[in-house]
Amino acid sequence: MSFPQVRMRRLRRTPALRNMMNNVKLQPSDLIYPLFVDENAKKPIPIKSMPGVYRLPLNEVVNDVRHAMEQDVKAVILFGIPSKKDEFGSGAFASDGIVQKAIQKLKAEFGEELVVIADICLCEYTNHGHCGILKDEQVQNDPTLEILQKIAVSQARAGVDIAAPSAMMDGQVEAIREALDDSGFDQTAIMAYSAKYASSFYGPFRDAADSTPKFGNRKSYHMSWGNQKEALREIELDVNEGADIVMVKPALAYMDIISLAKTEFDVPVAAYNVSGEYAMIKAAAQNGWIDEKTAALEVLTGIKRAGADLIITYFAKDVKAWLNQT
Repeated sequence: MSFPQVRMRRLRRTPALRNMMNNVKLQPSDLIYPLFVDENAKKPIPIKSMPGVYRLPLNEVVNDVRHAMEQDVKAVILFGIPSKKDEFGSGAFASDGIVQKAIQKLKAEFGEELVVIADICLCEYTNHGHCGILKDEQVQNDPTLEILQKIAVSQARAGVDIAAPSAMMDGQVEAIREALDDSGFDQTAIMAYSAKYASSFYGPFRDAADSTPKFGNRKSYHMSWGNQKEALREIELDVNEGADIVMVKPALAYMDIISLAKTEFDVPVAAYNVSGEYAMIKAAAQNGWIDEKTAALEVLTGIKRAGADLIITYFAKDVKAWLNQT
């Protein structure tokens, strides 16, 4: 009777052995925690489609972030819900805007211990829900760039560490880099939403940010699901325009794009584990169909294994405890 000389199971016998052999290891420091800050809120408002996630009033932001930092999460990304919306999204670049106030509070409290990132887009601030300035119900690229520049400079003045343009306008990284540099913020980094797809997984986010388009859709500026080469062109353009970090969004349906981005470009790659991906795990777990902890850790490890250096995820505050339980 013959026996195998190579026995792969030898190194799988115990949890300690299995963990030692893992060449991809998820850590809380890999994660970025998304926050919704609501100018109208008096107390945390639960988001029905995202169990465990809330719209926060400004006075709750520091405590929530402190909790995240206690779980070894060292970076947050801010999304704002203003008290008033208009056709130009002027709340996004107001010096006293809700995100600008949140940035100031967080930097005053945590200083260099926390990396503060802020989304740069108009969809949360416009009364029509699109990511740019409209003319005849069409998003206008170049006028939108001027608004994005104002937002970036306003956030930098508030103290943001990383500007994160997500509008998918052509030339947005170059325009923002130029505006930041001209305003004396050459050390403010840019994390570009470079490969952002027109995904069906954004629904819960749009509930959270009240940013569903009032008409039409975003397919004229977000990317088509089936286009891989265009993603690489978008990433290359953003890198050449001055992006310090590039992002793929969403994550789960675009693991190939994450992998290609990591292989093709010598810059850090972020991936956004988006609201719909979070909500699917939450809903299935609440129905008893899957185990939330193991499913979430498997997904996040898979995203890192695909090549992501950084992962934006609503599970960020849970990961440390879950890893300690494995």
